Amino acid sequence: MARRMDVVGADGVRLAAWEFADPHKGDDAVRGRDTPQGRARDDPAVDDDQEGAPGVLLLHGLMGRASHWASTARWLSGRQRAVALDQRGHGRSEKPLAGPYTREAYVADAEAAIEQLGLAPVTLIGHSMGALTAWQLAARRPDLVRALIICDMRASALGAASQREWEDWFRAWPLPFATLADVRKWFGEDDPWVERPTPARGEFYAEVMAEGADGWRPVFSRRQMLKSRETWVYDAHWEELAQVRCPALVVRGLDGELGRAEAQEMVRVLPRGVYAEVADAGHLLHYDRPEAWHAVIEPFLDDVRMG
Repeated sequence: MARRMDVVGADGVRLAAWEFADPHKGDDAVRGRDTPQGRARDDPAVDDDQEGAPGVLLLHGLMGRASHWASTARWLSGRQRAVALDQRGHGRSEKPLAGPYTREAYVADAEAAIEQLGLAPVTLIGHSMGALTAWQLAARRPDLVRALIICDMRASALGAASQREWEDWFRAWPLPFATLADVRKWFGEDDPWVERPTPARGEFYAEVMAEGADGWRPVFSRRQMLKSRETWVYDAHWEELAQVRCPALVVRGLDGELGRAEAQEMVRVLPRGVYAEVADAGHLLHYDRPEAWHAVIEPFLDDVRMG
């Protein structure tokens, strides 16, 4: 179950933010129905008393959506208010043809969500591109941010070769998919980027597909995703990382995209950095291994609350 809240982001872009609540045990009709393929509904069980309380803002990565954080948001909801944001161009949020899809726009959107939903001083939790948005916001608006968790995002520049690889990968997608089962199989097994069968990866991409007249296609524009990525892929982001003054946890999957040496250097650069890793996990560690992910971030969150 999920409750949607509307946020007005930079340039008036309409954004969808979500609070998730635990489904009742045994309620199979509700379980797993938060926002698959964009379907969502209001949940009267969400506690309105939490509104205005300091909380957590969860930021997904490129091509992700708020529902990818559903497990973490539910787990957090018993402790503090947890809100996941569909960022511009993603999920149920607006996807303006002309953008902008700049770093400044993404950071301003997250800032708007914090202020309009009364989440400050907030704990920011970001995955991949969402983690970059989180630490850029923490550097620019320390008054809004209480703590930061960075999930599998590099601070170094990835470069032109990386962007070309993504362009080639997008062209390889066999769109449209006839069924969601085909989506799960291709992204979980047949995708040339998959080294071994990964069912969770197939489920991850199934959540960002919508059914049309000719089959299943992504809810986002691949062109817009490339535009979003090109605004950060050519640059390193160490300087902004060093400007983050709040407690910050850097988490990586052992088989993820963030290497141990770079992660530990990020911890060294952060004035109050802490390191953690999740075994048997790749880039989608928060989605693929939620219990292990929760276990590594819980001590950090406890310390933040005690502080």
